Amino acid sequence: MIDEKKLEDMVRQALQGIKNKESSCSCDSSSPNKEFNLDVKRDYPLGKKRPELIKTARGQSLEDISLKDVTDGKIKPEDLRITAKTLLMQAEIAEKVGRRQLANNFRRAAELTKVPDNRILEIYVALRPHRSSKEELLSIADELEKKYEAPICASHVREAADVYERRRLLKGME
Repeated sequence: MIDEKKLEDMVRQALQGIKNKESSCSCDSSSPNKEFNLDVKRDYPLGKKRPELIKTARGQSLEDISLKDVTDGKIKPEDLRITAKTLLMQAEIAEKVGRRQLANNFRRAAELTKVPDNRILEIYVALRPHRSSKEELLSIADELEKKYEAPICASHVREAADVYERRRLLKGME
């Protein structure tokens, strides 16, 4: 038997966590170089200080997400996924506080929001040692760059192909 009160409390906590951690998303797939003119002291954390900037994939605000809407099926899984704009805003903030590596990670993640989950898993498997040839990895890089407009991720796959070749980690080099 499901304790509905406990379930409601758990969902409420999860939604609060989403609000606090900016795990909600915006539908704008802005370029990685876009500046939002965010100020760290004024705007961070976004979910608390600037919740109006964070929208779901369908344009809803954080306040529009309720347990009732979740249970009624009005909130879709994509409404709870982070998207490019939120990640790029986080990257801008990270850059402004001197966390360049974190900012770059956010930018790569923003690119990956355009790639279907199943394709990301396929690429992950292909990047494991001895799973792909150099040509296969370079083909993946081209796909990321051309089909998904993900040049940062494509560059990483090309770099992996070169490193795997030097270290003899490509398919058939066991």
